[in-house]
Amino acid sequence: MIEKAVLEPKLINKIKGDFYIPAYQRGYRWEKEHVAMLLNDIWKNGDKNYSLQPVVVKKLKDDTYELIDGQQRTTTLYLILKYMKQVLPFIELNFSLTYETRKKSSTFLKDIDEKLKDDNIDFYHIYNAYKAIEEWFNEEGEDKNLKVINLYKYFGERVKVIWYEVDNNTNATNLFTRLNIGKIPLTNAELVKALFLSKDNGITYEKQLEISTTWDSIEKDLQNNKLWYFLTNQSPKLFATRIELIFNLMANKKVNEKESFFTFYYFIDQIKSEKSSLELWQNIVSYFLTLKEWFEKRDIYHKVGYLVAIGKPIQEIIIESQGKTKTEFENGLDDAIREKLSLTLSDVRELSYEKAKDKSKIEDFLLLHNVETIRLLKDTSQFYSFDNHKSNKWSLEHIHAQQSMGLNKKEDQQEWLNLHKTSLQNLALKSSEPQSINLLITEIDNNIENITKAIFDDIFHKVFNLLSEKEDRDYIDAISNMALLSISSNAALNNATFDVKRNKIIELDKEGAYIPICTKRVFFKYYTESKDHQLQFWGAKDREAYLDSMIGEKGNLLNYLKTEKA
Repeated sequence: MIEKAVLEPKLINKIKGDFYIPAYQRGYRWEKEHVAMLLNDIWKNGDKNYSLQPVVVKKLKDDTYELIDGQQRTTTLYLILKYMKQVLPFIELNFSLTYETRKKSSTFLKDIDEKLKDDNIDFYHIYNAYKAIEEWFNEEGEDKNLKVINLYKYFGERVKVIWYEVDNNTNATNLFTRLNIGKIPLTNAELVKALFLSKDNGITYEKQLEISTTWDSIEKDLQNNKLWYFLTNQSPKLFATRIELIFNLMANKKVNEKESFFTFYYFIDQIKSEKSSLELWQNIVSYFLTLKEWFEKRDIYHKVGYLVAIGKPIQEIIIESQGKTKTEFENGLDDAIREKLSLTLSDVRELSYEKAKDKSKIEDFLLLHNVETIRLLKDTSQFYSFDNHKSNKWSLEHIHAQQSMGLNKKEDQQEWLNLHKTSLQNLALKSSEPQSINLLITEIDNNIENITKAIFDDIFHKVFNLLSEKEDRDYIDAISNMALLSISSNAALNNATFDVKRNKIIELDKEGAYIPICTKRVFFKYYTESKDHQLQFWGAKDREAYLDSMIGEKGNLLNYLKTEKA
């Protein structure tokens, strides 16, 4: 059954009437810290809009309402206004609270008597909340009267509740139960939905049923993590219902927006601007279908998904798409990627992990390499997995490391030695002169139990030299020696040579772990011609082939580079 409602923002000083609290509700239970937190939040917010959670009521008769949800907040607001009126009598207190079963609580609220505070649990909490309010206004070094005046001004101009007045035929007990199972508050999405089901919105009952069905269909679609992470970098755990993301996008709500009901107020304003509720709903459906269409088209999916992943809000992409043909739109996406990366060919060659400002650029460039590699695959329906990418903690890692930084713990040093001992044993089997390698293995065995930092560093460099090509080491921090990995929390692996990391990647791949396609190709020597293969090392030929796949003559990222400066 669709429950029609009146739904509107209401300033605290505009709340009027008597609120009747039925027997199915427990008494007032806010602690002192809850009261102080509310006062501090409103005060710090100052002359900006501030929204409290909705107050759900059912009208019983003129100026008398059954208070279904929001008793704790409403009682606290009553106590704050009561104290303020005691300080400055011109303050208006235009509402009261009465109780079906706790008759004495109404009297105590009007005349708070310390002598009676221990008579029952309701009195105890009401008294303590009132004392918390008194203490807050009387904080040392602050003018109490000025605080009262300013707070009253905020109540009259900035601080609102969302007044949710349900239909008279609503079963209040059932609604209270639904709202309070697990104490899930009314969300922006639920409030927006109520706008389309409210009184006098011009939408027929049949159309409301259609809206409810479409609503459920959109929510179901958004339960698909592939679609979700195509649209946003935010975790779905931050949303009680996923459809709220669509409303946030339409309202252009920023991630750091402090106004809890920013999205709801946006849609209220849309309706007030003489846009019919039905037209507004049709805009919502059209907006979602546009996003879903992008999701289903491989080229657009990869380019839009990449831009979102590196921080371009999808709202901006939607605005930039308006009035464009498909070709113009896709070309615009290429331009947007080019602009976001802001790199020339020589810039890419000069990128260095050693420079703090370059790290995010390298990461974005390597992510694009992975995305484009999937996008350009022929005769496939494979899509880059933005959901896997965003669900894992990826980091920029050296394909072949040369530093022992971070290996300060004895257990990390021992693990590193054990990992590389296996690589040395394999190398000895293939070597024509294995004696020096076997001597190093013996040195590891003799020292591993009582390893010191000095001995470890000495062995580290010997191992590194054996498992590396004899060449200049300037390449270490270049993009040709970087890949996206998810093993950085392990210090031993983080500082491992190519052969050890390769074995770990193979192990993870066998276990079915998600590994970005280019990272897998690096460690499987996909880019290197077979005549140049040597599995223990990540050498010059490997790095050259890897870089060539990105920015060589047929590199898949050339199109996204800016023209060299004159």
